[in-house]
Amino acid sequence: MGSGVPLLTDAFGRIREIVHDVLSGLTPDELNHRLDGRANSITWLVWHLTRVQDDHVAAAAGSEQVWSTGGWEQRFGLAVPTGPQAGYRAIGYGHGSADVDAVRVTDPGLLLGYHDAVHEQTVRYLGQLRDADFDRIVDEAWDPPVTLGVRLVSVVADDLQHAGQAAFVRGLVHPG
Repeated sequence: MGSGVPLLTDAFGRIREIVHDVLSGLTPDELNHRLDGRANSITWLVWHLTRVQDDHVAAAAGSEQVWSTGGWEQRFGLAVPTGPQAGYRAIGYGHGSADVDAVRVTDPGLLLGYHDAVHEQTVRYLGQLRDADFDRIVDEAWDPPVTLGVRLVSVVADDLQHAGQAAFVRGLVHPG
């Protein structure tokens, strides 16, 4: 096991803890509330951070996304573009206000279930890595090309940012 593996495993575990804390005890109205009618809801933020992790880790691992293999796409039944033809819009990049409105759930358990399934796949993948793996190029569309290590740190950074935003919104809609 590479020395970066325990650090990344811990980082993804912290994201999971925040997600669980944020979603605990919320009502459907609280989950889907959009501050000022335009900001991202807790539902959208958690869905998006989980979709990003699922998409990016699956691509790096050369595996299928939990979203499709675990039946989550059907369970969520969202009216947003998904599948390969949707590109990054399938994970929330480029979503406008109508797209954010379309990402709604009534049960925080649905978000938790999907997030936990993605977390488990991520941890399994990390457990297979060695130090040399982190230098492997996973995306040549950037200059410089993106290594696996950089991609995983990028996912952690993006997920933590959105988890923090969800925690902030929770504090406003569910004080105490």
